[in-house]
Amino acid sequence: MAIKILKTEGIDEIPDDGDELRFSISLVKQGEHRFFTFSMPSKVLAACSFTTTKDEDPIAGFQRVLDVHRAQEIADYIDLGGTIPNSIVLSAQPGSGFRSIGGGKTAAFKFSPYSFLILDGQHRVYGFSKARTAFRVPVVVYESLTREQEARLFIDINTKQKPVPRELLLAIKSLARTEDDVEAQLGQVFDLFNQDAKSALLSRTSSIRAESGKINRVTFNAGLRQHLHLFEGKAVKEIYDVWNAYFHAIMSNLRGKKVERAIANKVVFRAFCEVFPDVIQRVGDRYKRKYTIENFSAVISPIFDMPSTSFSSPRAKQSSIAEDYRKRMKATISI
Repeated sequence: MAIKILKTEGIDEIPDDGDELRFSISLVKQGEHRFFTFSMPSKVLAACSFTTTKDEDPIAGFQRVLDVHRAQEIADYIDLGGTIPNSIVLSAQPGSGFRSIGGGKTAAFKFSPYSFLILDGQHRVYGFSKARTAFRVPVVVYESLTREQEARLFIDINTKQKPVPRELLLAIKSLARTEDDVEAQLGQVFDLFNQDAKSALLSRTSSIRAESGKINRVTFNAGLRQHLHLFEGKAVKEIYDVWNAYFHAIMSNLRGKKVERAIANKVVFRAFCEVFPDVIQRVGDRYKRKYTIENFSAVISPIFDMPSTSFSSPRAKQSSIAEDYRKRMKATISI
């Protein structure tokens, strides 16, 4: 049997089926569990691992069960010089002959398209196979697992290891300066609502996590994003001032009905955001573009003839609620 020892950084040579590969390893023990860690060339990893069963071609398996677009995004990110330090979690298959040798400092296994079943990192491995760039990938390898143990570990990894909340991700993107222009603008407006002493939503926003009774960044961005074109060329402070006056008017009316907490209801918040262009147009026409709290309140006050429960316990979907708001405002128009 031929033996190939692959240790060169960035190697992209694909071994022949049956070749024995060797890598320096570390043994890790966690309670009753043990696994090995080492790094493997990305092209070799993609060529000796599979996602589903041995009954189909590995690449066909990747394409059938995974998101090709997501894999291509990973490939493009790698080719642009990106780094992905997360380990790929593998289960060594019986036919691979995976074992530790040399006093436990080296792993040896037989190369084939079915040497390892991927338990975590399927999209990353698929992306590595599509990337032009070859590099080393950290891997974690379990050995001698039964099918039941593989299934249980797969479920544990994909249910107990939750992704970062979107709210925190938006906050971190702001710190890392990786936002697009719209995200950056929305982030600055949100920060003013979150921090400014004159904010209509002060103490009613949550910056980095979803919190009951508060408006998070995801809900806020979804509500305001579609209307940023109305403020083309305006500074962040100008955008904030108009929206803040609008929300002050809303809060004043909600407070009058003793349901001010309703503003944090995702459906109610986004419904008020949805009718913002209608309100802006009426204030502009009626009050010569003087976007004050009083003028906003005069335009939206008919909405609050609705029962308090319409705000505190809405039962319709956002678009239907927004349409009800529009009808209420139109009903007050007279010649």
